[in-house]
Amino acid sequence: MAQDRVALVTAGGSGMGAAAARRLAADGYRVAVLSSSGKGEALAKELGGVGFTGSNQSNEDLKSLVDLAFSTWGRIDVLVNSAGHGPRAPIVEISDDDWHKGLDTYLMNVIRAVRLVTPIMQGQGSGSIINISTAWAFEPSEMFPTSAVFRAGLAAYTKIYADSYAKDNIRMNNVLPGWVDSLPATEARRDSVPMKRYGTSEEIAATVAFLASEGAGYITGQNIRVDGGLTRSV
Repeated sequence: MAQDRVALVTAGGSGMGAAAARRLAADGYRVAVLSSSGKGEALAKELGGVGFTGSNQSNEDLKSLVDLAFSTWGRIDVLVNSAGHGPRAPIVEISDDDWHKGLDTYLMNVIRAVRLVTPIMQGQGSGSIINISTAWAFEPSEMFPTSAVFRAGLAAYTKIYADSYAKDNIRMNNVLPGWVDSLPATEARRDSVPMKRYGTSEEIAATVAFLASEGAGYITGQNIRVDGGLTRSV
């Protein structure tokens, strides 16, 4: 159990973010959830936590979530950075504005939140940050160009952060989901997976919960594939 430990989840109103919030609450964490739809705030209340309706693309909204959680419980042990969906188009047809939207959606969402929680975690002498990324960060697909490009950058950011803050006992890792049940299912996608099925949001959440736990206390700077064997590069 993680009694009296506190977890923040951004973009937690649905899908993998919501599943992570539910799993961490079930494991005993007090949860604070951010989403732009209001679903995150409702979920947090359902789980006995606190929520804020706002965007992970807003420094002010993220600060409001962090301040709310810290003023309520006096600590932040875990940050889970989930994300929405960025622009998709043939790669040379993506406009400058859409590249910037992709940057905001898939990389700056992490950077903004991490800047806010790091001083708190330093003061505690511990913390775990888990970023929900994509299986295509290292084997990019033309289906998800902005996601693949900026989440490859997220992998570099994570390694630099882990190197910088390991001495403070703050860990950062990425979870790399493949086809999961929060996405539209197609037979071709299912057949491309060696396990011949979509993963579940709960399986992603279980990996998040492990990386947040003491059992993962010696794991940092890593990219953990949870994709049914779809990608294999090292």
